Amino acid sequence: MRLLVIEDNALLRAQLHGLLSAEGIEADFAGDGLSGLQMALASPPDVLVLDLGLPGLDGLRLCERLRAEADRHIPVLMLTARDALDDKLQGFRAGADDYLVKPFAGAELLARCAALSQRHRAGQTHVLQIGTLRIDRRHGHASRQGRPLELHATGYQILLALAEAWPRTLTRSDLVQRLWDDAPPESDPLRTHLYLLRQVLDKPFATPMLKTVHGVGFRLEADA
Repeated sequence: MRLLVIEDNALLRAQLHGLLSAEGIEADFAGDGLSGLQMALASPPDVLVLDLGLPGLDGLRLCERLRAEADRHIPVLMLTARDALDDKLQGFRAGADDYLVKPFAGAELLARCAALSQRHRAGQTHVLQIGTLRIDRRHGHASRQGRPLELHATGYQILLALAEAWPRTLTRSDLVQRLWDDAPPESDPLRTHLYLLRQVLDKPFATPMLKTVHGVGFRLEADA
């Protein structure tokens, strides 16, 4: 799970950094609304933790612009000292997914972020189907044209990331982030894992599904 925290209070930012680091959660931080919005649009987080009283662009307007400009739904947890019902309703009308009033317990913040990060899967089936490619996320199985794909764990994770993003293209950075979080290896194992994935996913079949988008990244192309 990767968070973006937009909070202008330096002390609270430091406290949140300590809390999230202790839990092994990657997080980026912004201290004002405009830079926070740019960061959210450029690299969408799994959850955006958003203060309301921000310099440059307040949290409500930021949330409205995020909903209008982002190419996907980014879960937003509003974090604020405003505890009146009208304040909360304004937040939800602006596009917030959840609302937490300061002061708050760190455990509750973590639990709400974890729940929000999984909400996008609500109602989704455990099975992804792209052409003849079938991925059963519950059991960690993949097959193509009815034939099981014998994938290494990393190859499966790459394939799953591409399938969940389909038909979008994922950049090399997206894949590295997905596989190794904030501790990518010094070598470049992604190239090797992509080669091995192609040997299993594409080589035995007439039509390759894993496409390189030159200068951008990688994506899957349905074969039927």
